Amino acid sequence: MGGGGEDATRQDTAIVAVRSSDLPALLALNNAHAAELSLLDADGFARLIASAAHARQSADASAFVVAFDERADYGSVNYLWFKTRYERFLYVDRAVVAPSARGRELAHALYDTVFAVADSLQSGPVVCEINVEPPNLASQRFHEACGFRAVGGAALPGGRKMVAYYEHTRSRMADRRPES
Repeated sequence: MGGGGEDATRQDTAIVAVRSSDLPALLALNNAHAAELSLLDADGFARLIASAAHARQSADASAFVVAFDERADYGSVNYLWFKTRYERFLYVDRAVVAPSARGRELAHALYDTVFAVADSLQSGPVVCEINVEPPNLASQRFHEACGFRAVGGAALPGGRKMVAYYEHTRSRMADRRPES
């Protein structure tokens, strides 16, 4: 048989632990989306990954996710919003898919790993924030289609960003995966 097939599809969406050799590519991907995430330098990004409860990437480094649980020593105002309201949770700090990799189900594959960790840790809800101003409608649509619901919001320090806080209390995102 040649050329692709099921093995190529599996390779196309393979999710692995973040590899140190891919940190420069993942940092570049992060910083290409600094408006939605935050601009980081190499040391800050490496510390973020090292301190995360869960950090995964696509095998080709075109997508990644970083999550923290309630025990993290993490100063993000968004993380702290959840920490003051939830006893246990898994906070998705950032998830990004390169434009060239969209349509490959990588966001779903990454979130499946987050939900598997949340289930294994019995961590309570998976939570995140989504930019409302400036709007990130693609993220909002994705999360709502997957069963996340808004539970609050805030204007961030500096007044240029507003976010909505979301939670997902079901055990697996795959239970609510939208049709492709």
